[in-house]
Amino acid sequence: MVFNRKKKVVPFRTAGELDAMAAAGAIVGRALVAVRAAAKPGVSTLELDEIAEQVIRDAGAVPSFKGYHGFPGSICASVNDRVVHGIPTSSEILTEGDLVSIDCGAILEGWHGDSAWTFGVGTIIEADELLSEATKMSMEAGIAAMLPGNRLTDVSHAIEMGTRAAEKEHGRSYGIVDGYGGHAIGREMHMDPFLANEGAPGKGPKLVVGSVLAIEPMLTLGTTQTKVLDDDWTVVTLDGSRAAHWEHSVAVTEDGPRILTVRPE
Repeated sequence: MVFNRKKKVVPFRTAGELDAMAAAGAIVGRALVAVRAAAKPGVSTLELDEIAEQVIRDAGAVPSFKGYHGFPGSICASVNDRVVHGIPTSSEILTEGDLVSIDCGAILEGWHGDSAWTFGVGTIIEADELLSEATKMSMEAGIAAMLPGNRLTDVSHAIEMGTRAAEKEHGRSYGIVDGYGGHAIGREMHMDPFLANEGAPGKGPKLVVGSVLAIEPMLTLGTTQTKVLDDDWTVVTLDGSRAAHWEHSVAVTEDGPRILTVRPE
């Protein structure tokens, strides 16, 4: 009997291939930083999209989102109750207090980088700030579980425990968005296996040195349920509560987890 070894382990890369992915990821990091610097009241999400695309193309890379299954933008710009996949438009103008999630991807020499973060426009309310911090904490907990010998759902469970730790620290509950999560990544942006943001540990393919996952928790201030708007892309919370989204592409190495989408300080 012949076994498919690829199904037994999370897809893995050589050290040189990880360096190539890190080069793509660094471009994504620079684009995100540029977008955040420009995200001020009065600026449209389309203007942010144009800034990200310019950074990516100036670096000799290609925006991986643009044209992906017909998506029109180089970033996903998801404001307030939008969870993910928000389409940048000239009519959506940022205002003081908005909570903005930007997801960005780039392809360099065939390798993909994919990363997201959430930030406020100007001064935001404490609940929104804590929501973003909780989502970041959940992502970091998942990153810490990217160790050789762990299984896929060990990462899922770590993300969930990161959320529960944030709830305890913040004294409130958060909704873990149902049905969305992370994924393997390499020469394609979205690869199997899917990475859930909650669940029991010890299941699924093993992590080995070189395995790469995009770890991306999405939390809300209310519901776990979402709907897709008429544009067939934008995912919003069912109850209108605000959402946050953090993501890094991360590799398993002998020296611990390696973030491949590092952002400049």
